[in-house]
Amino acid sequence: MRKIYLVGFMGSGKSALGRRLSYLLKMPYYDMDHEIVRQQGMTIPQIFEKYGEAHFREIETEFLKNFRDEACIISTGGGVAINAENRKIMRRSGLVFFLDASFEDIYKRVQHDPNRPIVQSSTKEELESLYHYRRKFYRDAGHIQVLTEGRTIRQILEYLVFQVKRLKNER
Repeated sequence: MRKIYLVGFMGSGKSALGRRLSYLLKMPYYDMDHEIVRQQGMTIPQIFEKYGEAHFREIETEFLKNFRDEACIISTGGGVAINAENRKIMRRSGLVFFLDASFEDIYKRVQHDPNRPIVQSSTKEELESLYHYRRKFYRDAGHIQVLTEGRTIRQILEYLVFQVKRLKNER
């Protein structure tokens, strides 16, 4: 098994599930946003402010092209899948799970999170519009859509592990 990518809107559980999946599958785990912050030596809001969103999106693409040639789990940033090249890189280099949560579920999780500047600076309606805009790109990126609503982390993890093992056995 090569890389496993987790895509989805902010608050869909990419980081929480990625860390646990890493433990269960005994594979290294990387949070793409954290790795970019480490590589660039500045926070994502600082990168946006200094260089703009287009430059940040280029950094994400470079990350996907060049990050470690090893089997690992990567939770991606919420905007990664918008770029067609990124979707192609992820689908070609690994298995992509789209963590699909309802907007209401996501909003409950992120509405008071001070570490999400976009949440603090947007109305609920603006976030919902962004959610619907990005959803089609997540669907296009994902090999497997994982419905998370009404499921516990354990249930979602069991499903992810089942899919990874099933696909491993097909090769």
